[in-house]
Amino acid sequence: MLKLIIGNKNYSSWSMRAWVLLKQAGIPFEEVMVRFDAFDTGSSFKKTVAELNPVGKVPVLIDDTLVIWDTLAIAECLAEQFPDKLLWPADRAARARARSVCAEMHAGFTGLRSHCPMNIEASLADAGRLVWRDKPAVRPEVERLAEMWQGLLKEHGGPLLFGRFSIADAYFAPVCTRLKTYALPVPPMIADYVEQIHALPGVQAWIAGALAEQDFLPFEEPYRLKR
Repeated sequence: MLKLIIGNKNYSSWSMRAWVLLKQAGIPFEEVMVRFDAFDTGSSFKKTVAELNPVGKVPVLIDDTLVIWDTLAIAECLAEQFPDKLLWPADRAARARARSVCAEMHAGFTGLRSHCPMNIEASLADAGRLVWRDKPAVRPEVERLAEMWQGLLKEHGGPLLFGRFSIADAYFAPVCTRLKTYALPVPPMIADYVEQIHALPGVQAWIAGALAEQDFLPFEEPYRLKR
């Protein structure tokens, strides 16, 4: 059976992508959580994960002797291994577009990521208003997301980016949680998509796990002193 190494569900956006993809697609896997304590080389987290892959980051997918530690690589391997799951759109043009938007997410949106770190358990609307006002990198990135998602939803008829669930929806699921946590302003169509993502059984299962953790990690919580 596949084994997926992840970090804390409340905080680990990259782990969420691979986990939700597997769960929502109905692909059996064993979950192994390595809880965050710190990210320096001497931390228990880094020591544990560095034994599995050279970059010491999660997620890590283990398939027998094969170890894959990049989310796009994990997605591609799963799409190859489980072609019946149609993890990428069947249409060639749509498939290329899906890969493009996932790559854009993979490499970009650094303002949104840094100023609105994923925190599923929290409700940080006040912090979101300050971020929207004071962090100029965030607004154009949210506007780009809205433009991208609206175009795809209109083109493919919704309710998800390419009609049915795909890697692209798993890839943007952590962004949807950020938009909700920080109550960032988005058009109605985008707010509806965020709710569609939150309603997916795979996402619901991840959220339930995040809420059950009851961890508070100060280095992951720039806007709170306690839960």
